[in-house]
This record gives sequence, C-alpha cells and structure tokens, in this order.
Amino acid sequence: MSTILFELGCEELPPKSLKPLRDALQSSVIEQLNEAGISFDSIKSYAAPRRLALQIEGISDKQPDRTEQKRGPAVKAAFDSEGNPTRAAMGFAKGLGIDPSELTTIHTDKGDYVGFEQTIGGQATTDLLPDIFQTALDDLPIAKRMRSGASRNEFVRPVQWAVLMQDEQVIDATIQGHKTSNQTRGHRFHSPDYHTIEHANSYESLLDSLKVVADFDKRQMLIKNQVKALADEINANEIIPQDLLDEVTALVDFPIALRADFEPRFLAVPQEALISTMQADQKYFCLTDKEGKLLPYFIFITNIESKDPNQIIEGNEKVVRPRLADAEFFFLQDQKQPLYALTETLKTRVFQDQLGTIWEKSERIAKLAAYIATLMQQQGQQIDVDETVRAAMLSKADLASSLVGEYPELQGIAGTYYARLNGEPEAVAASLEEQYLPKFSGDVLPQTPIGICLALADRLDTLVGIFAIDQAPTGSKDPFSLRRSAIGILRILIEKQLPINLAALVEQAIKNYSDDNGSKIAKMGDTFTKVMTFLNSRYRAMYTEKGVNVDTIQAVQAINPHMPLDFDQRIRAVQTFSELPQASMLADSNKRVANILAKSEGEVAGSIDESLLSEPAEQALYKIVHQAQTEVAPLLETADYTQVLQTLTQLDAPLTQFFADVMVNSEDAALKANRLALLKQVRALFLTVADISELQL
Repeated sequence: MSTILFELGCEELPPKSLKPLRDALQSSVIEQLNEAGISFDSIKSYAAPRRLALQIEGISDKQPDRTEQKRGPAVKAAFDSEGNPTRAAMGFAKGLGIDPSELTTIHTDKGDYVGFEQTIGGQATTDLLPDIFQTALDDLPIAKRMRSGASRNEFVRPVQWAVLMQDEQVIDATIQGHKTSNQTRGHRFHSPDYHTIEHANSYESLLDSLKVVADFDKRQMLIKNQVKALADEINANEIIPQDLLDEVTALVDFPIALRADFEPRFLAVPQEALISTMQADQKYFCLTDKEGKLLPYFIFITNIESKDPNQIIEGNEKVVRPRLADAEFFFLQDQKQPLYALTETLKTRVFQDQLGTIWEKSERIAKLAAYIATLMQQQGQQIDVDETVRAAMLSKADLASSLVGEYPELQGIAGTYYARLNGEPEAVAASLEEQYLPKFSGDVLPQTPIGICLALADRLDTLVGIFAIDQAPTGSKDPFSLRRSAIGILRILIEKQLPINLAALVEQAIKNYSDDNGSKIAKMGDTFTKVMTFLNSRYRAMYTEKGVNVDTIQAVQAINPHMPLDFDQRIRAVQTFSELPQASMLADSNKRVANILAKSEGEVAGSIDESLLSEPAEQALYKIVHQAQTEVAPLLETADYTQVLQTLTQLDAPLTQFFADVMVNSEDAALKANRLALLKQVRALFLTVADISELQL
C-alpha cells in the first residue's frame, strides 16, 4: 500500500470550469481504477487556478491475479476412440503453451468440452497509472481545447508541468507532452519558482507553505469565513451567491478578503442594478443591513498578501466608481419621461415574427389579465380590474428603458421602481416585478392579486402563440422556456388556491389572438388540444419531483380534471388512499370492473332493476353502492376527495364477494345487463375522484 500523487500544472484555468474539471477528473480516475481492479483507501482532489491534482492513499501495488477459463473443442472431437488427443486438442493446447495432458474437462448444458484454467498475473499499478491519468484528462468536459507552441497535445490551457509520484519516488511517464517529475510551483507572485515534493503525502502542506491553498473546498470556506467576519464588523449581512463564490474561489490561490466602500449617493439607484454590476463585472460580495437594504460597502478577494492593503482597497474603489456611475446615469436618464411613454417604442419592437410586437402582446395580456381578475372578483378576491389592465399595459414598458438595456436581469424590477416614482398605485407598481415570478424551479410566487393575473396571462399568451405557429418545444430545445412557464402556471393556480378552470383560460388566450382584425395567425387549428396536452404533461414532471408515484398521477390524469387546484386535491386524496389496507384489493377490483365493462357489447344501462338482483352477493353490493352514493354526494360538493375514497373503502368486501359468488356474464341477458349496470355504478363512484385501476399496489 502506498500514496500516489498526480498534479497537472497549467496557465490559469477557466474559473467557471475549475470545479467541474476537478470533479470530472476524480470521477474518471475512480472509474478506471475500479475497472482495473486496483483497490485504494481514499482519493482526494485538488483544484487551484494553476493546477489540477489527485492524491490517492492506500493504493495497491498491483492488480490482483485473475483466473481465465479457456474452452476448446468438444471432448468427442478432442480425443479418439483410444483416448489419445486429436489434432484439434493438440492445436488448442499448443495455442495455450501447455501439454495436452494438462487439459481438463468442462461440463456444460450443451455437452462436455476440453479446457484449461489459466492464471494471469496482475500488472503493476505504476505501469497502469500514466494511461489512466491521460485518459481521464482526455475525457474532461472541455468545450474547446488548445495547442501550445509546437506541441500537438491539446488541453483547456497550456500545460507547464506534470507531477506523478509513488510515495517519494517519481513514476517516469509523459503526460500531456510533459515528462513527469516531483517539481511543482507555488503562488505565481509569492513563490514562483519550482519546489521539490519530498513525499506524495506532503503535497498539501508544501503548497500551504508556498501560499497556495490547493483544496478547493477549504479555500472556499476560508473565503466565506473572511467575508462573514468583515461583514460582522459593521453589523451587515453578506450576499454570497454560490455561483459567484465558486468563481471567486477558482480565481485565487491564497484568498485574502478586504472591505471597501463607495459613495452613499449611489444608493438612490435601484440596488438590484448596483448588486448586479458589482457581482457580474467586479466579482464583489455586496453587503446589506438586517432589512435587506444595500449598504455602501463591498468585499473583494485579493490573491496577494500585500504589505499595504489600503492601496488595493483604493484601487478597487476607483475601479467600481465608473460602474456605479453608469447605472446611476441610466436610472436618471429613464426618469426624464414617464414609464407609460416608453410603451410607444414597444409598437416597433417585435416579440416574435409571427406573433407581432411587444405592444400587441401587452394588449393581449391586458385582455386576459382582466378576464382572470373578473374570475377572482367572483370568487371574493379584492382586485381592481381597471388597475389590472393598467398594470398589463405597463408590464413590458421597462424593456425599452436604458437600465434594462444595460442590465436585462432587471426587467420588471426597473418597471416597479419607475412606476412608484411616477405615482402609480402600489398594486400596479408591485405587480410589474411579480409578473416574472416564479423565475425558476422552487422560486417564490407572485403575492399580489394583480401580480398573479399578469404572471398567468403573460405565460398563457406565450404558450398559446408559440403552439399556434407550430414551434412547440422539442427534446432539449425550448427557446421560450415553455416547460418552465407551464409549471409556473400550475404552481400559481394550485399554491394560491385559485379554483380556476385552466381550459377556460386557454380558450380565452386563443380568442385574444383570433378575434382581432389583422391578427398575424391565420387560424388556430388544434392549438387548444396541443396546449392542454402540454400543460397536462407538466403535472408528471411537477409531482414526481415532489416524490409522488407515477401511477398516482396517472390515476388522476385518467379523468382529465381541468382545474389544477382540483387536480392537486385529487392527487393528495389518492396518495392517502393508496396507504390504506383496502387500497390494493380495491385497485385490483377496479381493474377487473374496467375490463368487464370495456368488453361488454353495446351501451351499459345506467339504472338497476332491484327485482333482478337474485344473488345475495349482488344484493349486498347494490345496498352498499346505494348507501355510498348517498354519503359521497355532499363530500363531492366540498371537494373532500380524501373522505370520498375513505367512504368507498366499504365496497372492498362486498365487491370481492360479488366476484367470488356472481357470474356477471350470465346466459340470461336481463341478469347480465343488470349486473353490468351495477358494476357501472361501482366504477362511476370511484371515477368521481380518480381511476383507481391505474394504481400499481
């Protein structure tokens, strides 16, 4: 058992790719070691701006020996009648380098064959490692590789050195065109020269002394702790997005956090714009007070241990000032005209070639949002339809603003700021930002009634339009993010407890496209069916992510409810039902009922003739069905589907007894028809909630 060290030294690696490269390198090496049968105790990966490295401890010195069974000709063909080896047997033995007398007999289902068990010695680990590491490097997820100088070797950045050691010994090899050694480099500025690694185990400690924290996770934790400490000094909260933290960690060998400030006057600019430019352009960590309001400070990470940190701080303050001034300029420039005036330019901005301009889209959103607002009013929600229309017409205005032109991620947010400055009602202003919620899976939903109307209307309008022009998502191609939009629609209707018919919303969205003169869509065709099918397909993705079984989703989808809130209530009811002791038997019985009814000829009657119920089992089933119908009716009025299914569990024993004692397909046509009618009523009771026959219990 020994320790292996591999390091590839390069020019600065792409910061956004460093962590994925580290993980992919380790994963590939582990996979290859396992395939080769080489055991090891642990493996640790390192990744810093100028290096990728692996340290493998407790690795075996060689592959284990293995036994291979070689099978030759059949025994009948291998030996003659006197038991002497034939030419076939001698040829087989000669190929293995053995005497025919060493051949054994292998017994199989197809007969007996001659054979030989051969022991193959395992190769030395040091002989296999160079190819393993080179293969791992070749397989790294690198979008574009480069060649350096006259070398024909390709990598993401020019390679400068390669280390490959077993304990204190160098393993001679050539990797990425570089001969391996025990020489590494430290920090580019603090320790730029080559240094000798005395032992594979001393790698991390040596680099620590050379101002390189090689462990990516350790370096990241140092950054987080330093940033938090500097934030705590001024009683502030630090903003540390994970993507930014990963990128900054990949940019430095020896992280040192410093705090700087900027002029408080910039705080008059929307803080989202300031945060955006400081994070994206400068890689700074912003600070807020306990209420989330931006403070005039920022923290940056330097890669140098300076004797005069104030010079670095002043330099960063000087660099960030023009960035913030630009944001301030755009913000003030936009205020020279009211927000509504910006909508004029939307009349010439195309949303989609076949679907018209952004102004036309705003008009459609206004109509659909007003329709939704009216429905919400009817359900007792406090919402002003006129304000909803006003918000819809302003919803895309900030797309024409200078601030959004520079910072596209501020769409909606900028509109909310400008609406408040223009004195628009707060309900209108707040909705402009909320229209884009949720932005991603698990994101917060719009909170205000008008925000909900805009979020639904915008997504539905896009869905209907894109499907109408036959540009529905295919495979991984979804340029308009329709899958995300569909789940957003379902989440809003469900989580906001809105009992609104989705089919009615889609029909209204289609009408808004087709009832205007000069519509760019000649005909809507089967758009309604396509959109509804697409929306229904999103239920599966949404609920499986929450851990709901596919058969539960299919059971509800089988009855095709058009109200997402109702769909959700049925899902919860079926989940609860599936855990009951009677669920399995009732699911099987429902399958049997469904099959019998499907095979029946002609229309099954809806009513039952009690006088034809001759068997005790069918009389008992009829009685319990009639009782269940009475008990279930008020529960369906309140959509208490869980209790409905709980009530229907009383059909378990009578239904089982019915199938045991009663011949449904009786030779007497009247009896048969009556029994089918009884089963039809049983089936109808369960279908008031879901198709229980879909459950796989």
